[in-house]
Amino acid sequence: MKVEQYEMPDDLYYEENHFWVKEEGDVFVMGMDDFAQVMAGEIVYIQLPEPGKKLKAGKKFAKIESGKWLGKVYAPVDGELVAVNEELESNPSLINDDCYGKGWMFKIKPDNKADIENLIHGPEAVKKWLLADIEKYAKGE
Repeated sequence: MKVEQYEMPDDLYYEENHFWVKEEGDVFVMGMDDFAQVMAGEIVYIQLPEPGKKLKAGKKFAKIESGKWLGKVYAPVDGELVAVNEELESNPSLINDDCYGKGWMFKIKPDNKADIENLIHGPEAVKKWLLADIEKYAKGE
């Protein structure tokens, strides 16, 4: 689904800070959404914490940098970090090139798979949320 110029796949779940989550077997795959990567500009660095790290929903667990921006990555659910995309270490711009594919960032084993339902999902909800954020950023809030 396209919302203005941003590609927001319908089958994904979104965390309010513009990270997407996809269920893949026993794990959730996580990455930065199209809106965030466009707003950030070229990604130059991503902190890749060690797998095994315990995550708490809403708590910061990594950093991401572009030439003009320094951001925090928040856990979308409680769980354990089980994998990181090692390729981002040498090529962080994969996030810009393919944010929903090769630019994935983390894999999380959730404590409770049902927690994914707390995220933003479905065309109506995603469109409403994204349009509100587009307006907010346009005003410089």
